[in-house]
Amino acid sequence: MDNKQMNILIAGVGGQGTVLCSRLIAAAAMEAGLFVRTAETIGMAQRGGSVVSHVRTYSEKCSSMIPQGEADILIAFEPAEAAANLKYLKPDGSLIFSPSPVYSSAPKNAAYDPSAVCNYLTNLRNKIYVIVFDPLSVASAIGNPKVMNTVMVGAALGKGLLPFSIEDTESAVRKIVKPTHVEINLAALRAGINAVI
Repeated sequence: MDNKQMNILIAGVGGQGTVLCSRLIAAAAMEAGLFVRTAETIGMAQRGGSVVSHVRTYSEKCSSMIPQGEADILIAFEPAEAAANLKYLKPDGSLIFSPSPVYSSAPKNAAYDPSAVCNYLTNLRNKIYVIVFDPLSVASAIGNPKVMNTVMVGAALGKGLLPFSIEDTESAVRKIVKPTHVEINLAALRAGINAVI
C-alpha cells in the first residue's frame, strides 16, 4: 500500500460532527485526485450514541468499510470512542484523540472514568503513534466549539497523517460547508494545524 492509499476511521458521539468530518476528509482526498469510499455506522446518534465513519482512499475493488486491524489512522472525538474503536487500528497505526469526555445519558455509562481511559490510551505510545489533542478548547478559542471536528482534521494535517494537502482541504471546505460557515471552518483548520506544529 502506498501513502495515498489509506484507511481513516473517525469516531465520536452523536452531535460532535463525525459525519461532516468524514465528508471533509473524503472531499479533500478527491481534491487530491484520490479514489474515495465512505461509510457510516450510526448508533442512536440522536441520544448521544456512537457514530463511526469510514473513509478509504483505496481502489474501486475495496469495500467502503474498514476491516478490523487495517485503519491507518483513528481520529476520535471522545476517549471512550477511541478505546472502543482501537480494534480497527493497524499495529503501526496512528491515534489522535480528544481527552474531553461526553457522558451519555445511558445508565451503563454511570461508572465511566475518562481519566482512566485517557491514561490507557496515552500509555499505548510505546506501541503506536498517539496524539492527545483537545480540539474543543481550540475551537472555543476561535469562537465556535462546534468546529472542533474541523480542528481535528487540521491537527491530523499538521502532523502529516493525511494523504492530501492543506490546499486540498481548504478547497474541500469551500465546496461542502454552508457558505455562512466557511470562514470559521477555515479558521478551525488553520488553528488545528498550528496547535500541533
